[in-house]
Amino acid sequence: MTTKIALITGTSRGLGRNMALHLAKRGVHIIGTYRSGAAEAEALRQEIEALGGKASMLALDVTDSKSFPAFAEKVAATLKTHFGRERFDFLVNNAGNGLFSNFADATEEQFESLVSTHLRGPVFLTQKLLSCIENGGRILNVSSGFVRFTLPGYSLYASMKAAVEVLTRYLAVELGARGIRVNAIAPGAIATDFGGGAVRDNDDVNAYVAKGIALGRVGLPDDVGGAVAAILSDDMGWANGTTFDISGGQLL
Repeated sequence: MTTKIALITGTSRGLGRNMALHLAKRGVHIIGTYRSGAAEAEALRQEIEALGGKASMLALDVTDSKSFPAFAEKVAATLKTHFGRERFDFLVNNAGNGLFSNFADATEEQFESLVSTHLRGPVFLTQKLLSCIENGGRILNVSSGFVRFTLPGYSLYASMKAAVEVLTRYLAVELGARGIRVNAIAPGAIATDFGGGAVRDNDDVNAYVAKGIALGRVGLPDDVGGAVAAILSDDMGWANGTTFDISGGQLL
């Protein structure tokens, strides 16, 4: 049985790192990307290999779509030299950044930053990598709970993620002939460094957010990493074109 390979963007920290570790513990090899966290990415590579898996970390700025053709060539070369394969199985479009700005104060620069990171990046990176994805593979996009519930200050960010959910459905239809399943996840509040780490580091913020979650606490990276590993498994092979809410029941 051929070992699966996942390409995950933004693996040097946060949820991407946790996803990679959960998949590695299930025997999936990892191609990770990082923008500036080369040392963190290398530490993750070593941790995955200590688990008995294979991993390779590649530099990528998801806001620089002009670099995607060269990146796709690098992925193809890495697959051959490091994994002995021509294609990988799972693409997880995870890399992203947060932005808090009331609509009345939002700037075009902020808008462009979000578009390039959360929409243009996943669209054209996925497009350039399609030839490297196995027939019968999986694509998983990362959306946000802010698409479902509404809090002031996240209008632009949530709009980008809403577009990602629509894109997910269309890709599921267009790639169905190749047997590629395309889904998305929508995490709620998670204790990471996202958005400055307030949910993780500020006890008052953490407690306030937890009051709005049915399970009574904010999420942990393991809550998302474990879910991603499950969604990408064959057990979820009939799930397609949907968005999984991973929020513990936030603001229901």
